[in-house]
Amino acid sequence: MYHRWIDRWDEQRARRGEEAKTAKPIFLDSCLAFPDQKRVGTVEEFCALADQALADPRFYGEPSESDDGFEIQDGWLKFPSDISTDVEENNFVWAKVTESGSHNQALVIFHHWNASRRNHQIAKYLSRRGITTVEIAMPYHFERSRPGSLYAEDMLSANLGRTIQSVRQAVWDGRKLIRWLKSEGYREISVLGMSLGSWVAGLIAAHEPAVTKASLFLTAGSLADMVWTGRATRAIREGLERAIEIADLRRAWGPLDLENYAHKLARPNLALHAVIATRDKVVLPELSKHFIEKLHEAGARPNVLELNCGHYSLAMPPYILLAGLSLKRFLSRRG
Repeated sequence: MYHRWIDRWDEQRARRGEEAKTAKPIFLDSCLAFPDQKRVGTVEEFCALADQALADPRFYGEPSESDDGFEIQDGWLKFPSDISTDVEENNFVWAKVTESGSHNQALVIFHHWNASRRNHQIAKYLSRRGITTVEIAMPYHFERSRPGSLYAEDMLSANLGRTIQSVRQAVWDGRKLIRWLKSEGYREISVLGMSLGSWVAGLIAAHEPAVTKASLFLTAGSLADMVWTGRATRAIREGLERAIEIADLRRAWGPLDLENYAHKLARPNLALHAVIATRDKVVLPELSKHFIEKLHEAGARPNVLELNCGHYSLAMPPYILLAGLSLKRFLSRRG
């Protein structure tokens, strides 16, 4: 009875999230995803560029080494993004810093797609336990939103190139922030990602050696499969499926697929933690479990918590309490 109620609640929450979303046709915009390459006009040509990017270790390479432009005041940090877009607001990164009074450990939190508020309760809970939290705004969210936009469609959409650019920008922004935290004296840096934010956090953990712990909530490997099958991305699929097959979408978004970096996530000095919702209709549990299998095959040993709830109901008691306790134990564990 209770779980049927949870399923209905999740569905109602998903319907509310659909109100502003409309299906739009596919765009390649390869120049946004691969700025050093010539513009292409076919899906096959786009996929070929994506294959090259996936094989190029510089694609998520070193962020700017300069600390110029970092400003912190009244718990708010602001700094310029190393990727410039056509939305001025998106070219500056904002983050809410909740100090713990210690420089032993910092946690950078990456929110979910279309988040309407930051995770103040998690930040407060962890800061009281000696972990400074930094809640970064991902591209086109919060202070970085496109003026007049009803949701963050620039971050994830049927525009293949802009989606890659946005995720890549989020990774570069996160790495730049982590470098700054290290320069400020924080000894241990961890990342926490939720839903779409888990892809960003996972990509950062795979490419940033300063990250020693990564916690991924409501995650999977293939972003293409998540969009194709997920309850929250039906409008995007409607635009995509008129012009592209799922196999080609997997190639096109190969640089965003965490399974392609499983070997990097399996590095010896990185601890992994994942929370999966077994009733999830947004990130299907079978996609999550396939990702976990790939991590195991690569030699990683992630700490996995499975909860019998949905994507949105994870935020409800008792599930959020169980997830929070599991996260706290993971972050407190000595390497």
